[in-house]
Amino acid sequence: MNAPVQPDPRPDAYATPIERIDVSDPHLYQDDTWRPWFERLRREDPVHWCENGMYGAFWSVTRYRDIMAVDTNHTAFSSDALLGGIVLRDLPMDFRRPSFISTDPPKHDAQRKIVAPIVAPMNLRNLSGTIRERAGRILDTLPRGETFDWVDRVSVELTTQMLATLFDVPFEERRMLTDWSNVATVNTRAGTEIDSEAKRNAVLDQAVAYFTDLWHQRAGQPPRPDLISMLAHGEATRDLPSRPHEFMGNLLLLIVGGNDTTRNSISGGLLALNQFPDQYRKLRANPALVTGMVPETIRWQTPVIHMRRTALADTEVAGKTIRRGQKVAMWYLSGNRDEDAIERPDDFIIDRARPRQHLSFGFGIHRCVGNRLAEMQLTILWEEILKRDWPMIEVVGEPTRVYSNLLRSISALPVRIPAA
Repeated sequence: MNAPVQPDPRPDAYATPIERIDVSDPHLYQDDTWRPWFERLRREDPVHWCENGMYGAFWSVTRYRDIMAVDTNHTAFSSDALLGGIVLRDLPMDFRRPSFISTDPPKHDAQRKIVAPIVAPMNLRNLSGTIRERAGRILDTLPRGETFDWVDRVSVELTTQMLATLFDVPFEERRMLTDWSNVATVNTRAGTEIDSEAKRNAVLDQAVAYFTDLWHQRAGQPPRPDLISMLAHGEATRDLPSRPHEFMGNLLLLIVGGNDTTRNSISGGLLALNQFPDQYRKLRANPALVTGMVPETIRWQTPVIHMRRTALADTEVAGKTIRRGQKVAMWYLSGNRDEDAIERPDDFIIDRARPRQHLSFGFGIHRCVGNRLAEMQLTILWEEILKRDWPMIEVVGEPTRVYSNLLRSISALPVRIPAA
């Protein structure tokens, strides 16, 4: 991959007065220039107050151990949508969509418990054969010796097929789920046609109508092992349609959680292997290393850039006093590059001794419920790629990254599988 020469972001990162550093700017992630900014914060001001941020005043927590301290302390740091939820941008109350990830116990625990069986070990075993068959079929349709978009042909397609199974929606309608996921997560300042919360909600109302019909169908049938049926029959969730914002919030959480994070790890993994071709060669020589490569990929990509909390009481973190009501951003992307927690964190190393030592799934009560499903999809995909004994899949152009400070998304990745 012959990448164009990019301006070095390091001089700006170190010349800017530290009180003016605002790592909430989505351009840092769209332009992939975030590294030196977080490097400086971790070294000089790891719990950093930004007074005039793009999304208001907030604290940045940038070191691994401090992020862990916040993430595991839900009694001091709230996820409740009524207090602001899990992202830095503050929405008017009319546009807030509560879900179990943006609620606190006991409501959080009761709702999360309803959907947890979808990723129980027995169900994952049942899904593994389906994923393997679909991954093989996707790979066997890819062209050889031609440039194509890995994101659309592989990353999106595999995860969207999985979503169709988890929700038990008609297979031919699966791409609607991807479209709704994209609309739900798009930054309204990104310059797309979705430039306001009103426009976003107008599109997502279609999703609500679609799932309301499915909900009523499943509620009138015996319980089935799909997410809609689980929610429709769950004691803590069966009345969700009577609360439209919460209904939409939980559906979008499951769609985004089951789609965006995995698909961006699939894309980011191939990109990382091209940036570290010695690791790609090592993997091809020893396919058993895929079991360590998958969690390393999830650390390296860090598909969720940040999560926000709101302080419920004055609380000290690393010597700084965070006041009640203040916003706190846990920068998982920075924590996964913390030199004090992870050896050689800027290197992609597929045979690390402790590959699951990362923050990408979060910790505490909000740890990603689908983490094992995500790992399984990545593992099976790479097992199937390696079985085909292809030459190294080449990234032949720069990735197109999304304007977002929430999801580290790759919307296009041109690649080529050599013909021989």
